[in-house]
Amino acid sequence: MHPVFAQSDYYKVIPSDIGTLNVGITTIPENPQPGGVVKFKIDFINPKTEKIQEHVDYKFTLQREGTNVFGPIPLTHTSIGSVTIPVEIIEPGTYFGKIEFEGILFQPIPVETLSFTIPIAAAQNGGNGAQPENGGGCLIATATYGSELSPQVQQLRELRDNQLLQTKLGSDFMSAFYNFYYSFSPQIADLERENPWFKETVKISVTPLLLSLSILNSVDMNSEIEVLGYGLSIILLNLGMYFVTPALIIVRLSKRWKDLKLE
Repeated sequence: MHPVFAQSDYYKVIPSDIGTLNVGITTIPENPQPGGVVKFKIDFINPKTEKIQEHVDYKFTLQREGTNVFGPIPLTHTSIGSVTIPVEIIEPGTYFGKIEFEGILFQPIPVETLSFTIPIAAAQNGGNGAQPENGGGCLIATATYGSELSPQVQQLRELRDNQLLQTKLGSDFMSAFYNFYYSFSPQIADLERENPWFKETVKISVTPLLLSLSILNSVDMNSEIEVLGYGLSIILLNLGMYFVTPALIIVRLSKRWKDLKLE
């Protein structure tokens, strides 16, 4: 049996519009900043027993300035009545969360809704252009492999934190990369969640890139020159894999096709 909850355990405790359940909301970290993963811990609480309600069917959406930045997720079942949802927050601002539930103890109920707001303050840089020290993972990789805790996402995070952000050149590169990457990655991540075939296509496409980046986790990059050298090598390697090799194959096939037509 779940213990009685304490109001102080949560950032907010909010009743639904009909009042069947209260919802306790906590963010991890407690004071989230942009550029990192914010985990929304959500407990569905029975107001009569003041205990966590098991077996709830729910949806979750997070918006900023009227635009969905996460979700809505499909109707999802929690058997324990408590869920943790990781969301990568890119920009500062006031975010609007919406929780809907329409089933309790495997019985459908009229949809009940509640909403909350959470301010995300601007990140404080350390003066070297780096992102927050405990920044989040990759939106596309997280959507592709299903979890921020997957080995592939952890590999990218370790490369960023343990290698690139340890030098000024690497930090400057990551700052520029964030501006470019986050201009399109949320849309791709949403498409992956909505289309399984597209998710598999992305997985096949990014596998060579991840394999090449794994090389950087096994080398020492303690100076600006080493970062530049290894970085250029990886860029050239990927240009070869993604552009030069396919181009050579197309040219060769085209030449072969012309030869067959002349025979």
